[in-house]
Amino acid sequence: MSRLLTLLLFYRAGYFVGKYISIEKLIETTKESYYESLQASSIKWHENDNDYEPFVKYILEIVVAAYRDFSSRVSLITTDGVSKPDRVKEIIKNTLGPITKTEILAKCPDISQVTVQRTLADLVEKGQIIKIGGGRYTKYVWNN
Repeated sequence: MSRLLTLLLFYRAGYFVGKYISIEKLIETTKESYYESLQASSIKWHENDNDYEPFVKYILEIVVAAYRDFSSRVSLITTDGVSKPDRVKEIIKNTLGPITKTEILAKCPDISQVTVQRTLADLVEKGQIIKIGGGRYTKYVWNN
């Protein structure tokens, strides 16, 4: 409930990034930091001497991460003259560490699953990316 209220407060303050990027998912992926900042902000709460700074900093980091994610998605979609396979290639190339096909599809919702699969197979065949694992847990990483 508190996360929904936080999202509502963002909207009222003019931060609409939550409509396009899941703030909840960003918090979920950094759950440990979330609870640590919440705990740090709650120390001496009963004495009315707590410090909200750790939690506020955490939330601001989440907002910045959401805007960065949104910005990267928009730049990928609005790039004129770049083919869809080239966009998939750039996503993998610019991702630190491995990336899954599902993550690629989430970053480019206008590219079909078939196009992504063909591009991945082509890049693996050419040796430009490395395929890690198999099945639904397959990941891909740029081959430096």
